[in-house]
Amino acid sequence: MSIPFPSDAWIKAIMEDLNASEAYQKAAANWEGDFFFVIEPGGTLETTVILYMDLWHGKCRAAFAVDGSVPKPAFKLSGPVETWKKVMTGKLDPIQAMMTGRLRLTGNMAMVMKNVRAAKELVEACTRIPTVFPL
Repeated sequence: MSIPFPSDAWIKAIMEDLNASEAYQKAAANWEGDFFFVIEPGGTLETTVILYMDLWHGKCRAAFAVDGSVPKPAFKLSGPVETWKKVMTGKLDPIQAMMTGRLRLTGNMAMVMKNVRAAKELVEACTRIPTVFPL
């Protein structure tokens, strides 16, 4: 059964996958920082959706759709739903998406560039979740 993107159920499925992934745990062993993933409208998605992940040394400590106030995260990655779909289906490299402005990163870019393998493992987890996109 496919999980709708973006949704609380979808981000929680990613958390479960990451926490079960030895490859992610190794790749993200030095990562410290939480994220807002901001999915901008497009297709049938009519409003912006914000998903939150607390990523800490190879584990995801929390993940949920934001519906109230949450402390400001260390990073924010924003872009239209169409771009997110391309990244999560392997049609667009996430680092290339950031470098070309298709996805916009707020936060310490040097930290992200030092942990490219962790970012790629995170995207790999996204590709393993059966997902239905609002397009």
